Amino acid sequence: MSDGGPGSPLAQPLRPPTPGRAAAHLGLFLLGAVTGLAGTLVQPAWFPGGLLLALAGAAGLFLGGSYATGSRSGAVAPAAGWIVAVVLLTTTRPEGDFLFGAGGGSYLFLLGGMALAVICATVGAGRRPGVGAARLDK
Repeated sequence: MSDGGPGSPLAQPLRPPTPGRAAAHLGLFLLGAVTGLAGTLVQPAWFPGGLLLALAGAAGLFLGGSYATGSRSGAVAPAAGWIVAVVLLTTTRPEGDFLFGAGGGSYLFLLGGMALAVICATVGAGRRPGVGAARLDK
């Protein structure tokens, strides 16, 4: 039985994002890349405190992006920027230079950051259904 409401969000037609929303996601993507770069430099410098600081900063950005935009895509945008930056920084250069050593801290940073990205995108602020006519506090 239909109540005349807009229906499920999945049944709604797709619309292109507004320019402000697209700019916010682009900004979050770039901020995620900067956070990945900073975490790459901080985590080996002050181990284990630097690792915890880098992962806490990444988690704060992912979750904060989700709450700032009011959707899970706000967590996915900085997570994508973080992953792109970190993966690009793991490659070695022809001269043999690299930013990630083969230590346990580097692997914890890589895998922990990816796990945090998934957790924050899952737990973050998703679309909430509208308030219905029923009240639970009666």
